[in-house]
Amino acid sequence: MRNKLFAIAALAGALGAPLAAQAQSEMTVGVGRAPVIVNEVDADGIAVERRPAFREYVVRERVPTYTVPDRIVVGATLPDAGVTYYDVPQSYASTPYRYTVVNGQTVLVEPRSRRIVQVID
Repeated sequence: MRNKLFAIAALAGALGAPLAAQAQSEMTVGVGRAPVIVNEVDADGIAVERRPAFREYVVRERVPTYTVPDRIVVGATLPDAGVTYYDVPQSYASTPYRYTVVNGQTVLVEPRSRRIVQVID
């Protein structure tokens, strides 16, 4: 009986592992002793290592900030009027998205839907 329960638990774990792995938004890759976090969601956005330089670029360009009453999170939609979107320079990323600054935060936006796809922190 114990072996049967163990076999069922092992089978359930084996079937559930791919689903749990697929639900992850980050992947840890071991490099030497320190793990490196690779964020798969940012495939078309600004890579983690390019974000500080991109933030400096936005400050240098003096991009105006727009104020909206909603929280700035990935998936939120920006208003259709009153916000200007800018092209991301190729030196920072090759991306179909545009950027703007909303409530003091730089965000990447899908231009047609105005949906935030990445918050550059």
